[in-house]
Amino acid sequence: QVQLVESGGGLVQPGGSLRLSCVSSGANFSIYAMGWYRQTPGNERDLVAAMTSGGWPHYANSVRGRFTITRDTAKNTMYLQMNNLKPEDTALYYCNRADGYRSGTRYGPWDYWGQGTQVTVSS
Repeated sequence: QVQLVESGGGLVQPGGSLRLSCVSSGANFSIYAMGWYRQTPGNERDLVAAMTSGGWPHYANSVRGRFTITRDTAKNTMYLQMNNLKPEDTALYYCNRADGYRSGTRYGPWDYWGQGTQVTVSS
């Protein structure tokens, strides 16, 4: 069974930085596209950054140039470096699979979601 544990969130002033981590057991980051999602109260969970199984990053327009997604496949760990944070980045951040294909079969996020890590950007 897949387990995902996010950490690294906190309270930061606008313009500040945070580095989120996602540690997985039961998930192989090198064979699936993985992503970072965020959710604010009353809204759906949105994908903000993803990395293909081959290691190519993709970003939502709202975070491109400020966020960087990386991974350490040996540790089954994924990171999100967030720089120049803005108040609108305030959200609960989760990691999970992104959409992709494997062996001709489409997949999406696992049903299991971790607890997430809260990021609050405020002065």
